[in-house]
Amino acid sequence: MILLLDGYNLVFRSYYGMPALNRSDGFPTNAIHGWIRTLWHLQDREETEAMIAFFDLGPSVREVAFADYKQNRGEMPDDLRQQVPVIKELTALMGIPIVEAQGVEADDLIASYAARYASADNPVAIVSADKDLAQCLNPWVCQWLPPPTANPKLGWRILEASGVVDKFGVGPDQIADYLALVGDTADNIPGVPGVGPKTAVKWLQDYGDVEGVIRKANYLTPPRFQVLVGRHVEQLRLNRQLTVLRDDYEVAVDLEKGPDVPGLLTKLESLEMRKACADARQRYG
Repeated sequence: MILLLDGYNLVFRSYYGMPALNRSDGFPTNAIHGWIRTLWHLQDREETEAMIAFFDLGPSVREVAFADYKQNRGEMPDDLRQQVPVIKELTALMGIPIVEAQGVEADDLIASYAARYASADNPVAIVSADKDLAQCLNPWVCQWLPPPTANPKLGWRILEASGVVDKFGVGPDQIADYLALVGDTADNIPGVPGVGPKTAVKWLQDYGDVEGVIRKANYLTPPRFQVLVGRHVEQLRLNRQLTVLRDDYEVAVDLEKGPDVPGLLTKLESLEMRKACADARQRYG
């Protein structure tokens, strides 16, 4: 199985999941420690054959279309920002390809890779907690959910296409419509005021998608939503543009390239990550 890593989703988890750690000169290393441990954990799972790391690069088309997109997240902490180039460098030295494209979000690149290359003979797993990626799931694409930061004892969980309905009430093909209706706080996408999961699921069961809900606005129940949805037609259509993932980007990677062990050891030594360096010698030696 090939693992498709949602880079920044895992980077932030690595940063907030580790205590403050620094090199002797003060350079921060906590996210680097967490990232390496996460990647090695994933490599050691018996299903893993290869990994690809996907990263956002520059303002995306969604940020251009909707100025408030992801604005609730604030600025990346400066000590984390310093670690990102090192994380990417170490990832490449470990032989894990990095995929990024100017103005394109990692989610769209992940969706594109999964749509093009996943098959019964080549299953993939998307490694991310982002719920919008559930729209990519099918019999040969699943999602590995990291341990929740609020309850790490739950450990890693696997979400398969068949489990999406149990989790959200709709299937993968309706996730984008579902998020357009209820909103997505993670991306600062506003839903229709007052529309929660149960209402959204009922509407999608009855009317199929966002456009179906808009067409049938005069028949919606509870009745108070008939006028409310009519007032939010433009926002709903914009939401749908924001929540649906593109899967038509070209994604080319070389999965045959192995780790640069001398380079990896040299970099870990320069970071004064002695335990990681010893583990790397044992792992790649």
